[in-house]
Amino acid sequence: MSTTTRDVAAVTSVLNELVAAWERHDADAYGELFTEDATYITYVGTFYQGRRDIVESHRTLFTTFLKGTKLADEVLAIRFHGPDVAVVNGRGDTFKNKSPRKLTKIQTYTLVRQDDGKWRIAAFHNTKRKPLMEAVSYRFAPGLIPAAGK
Repeated sequence: MSTTTRDVAAVTSVLNELVAAWERHDADAYGELFTEDATYITYVGTFYQGRRDIVESHRTLFTTFLKGTKLADEVLAIRFHGPDVAVVNGRGDTFKNKSPRKLTKIQTYTLVRQDDGKWRIAAFHNTKRKPLMEAVSYRFAPGLIPAAGK
């Protein structure tokens, strides 16, 4: 299977649009980037199912806990599993004033190309990193150090 530069650009564009919608606190635009039946898992473990649930939860978040925040996002890897499925691993974080030096969350996005040709997020999972726990576990069990981290 060959991945084209256009496929990579299209997937990256969805993530850039996600960041822009967050910055505008536009829950509808944010939700439009997900499939109708998307799943969304927050770093605190909350599970949302479906675009409507994602939109409504973000409408609330943008006016409460995440009011005034921006989204920092870094793509670590994009892998294509067929012509219409991409898995993206990245780091991210929210911030208000200055962009964070270290992004504290690890994220996985699964994107699918839909019948209209648009790539949308079908699944998102966000996990808070615990660098101290990683360091301790690596010290006592070096076999846990991921190849990507060496």
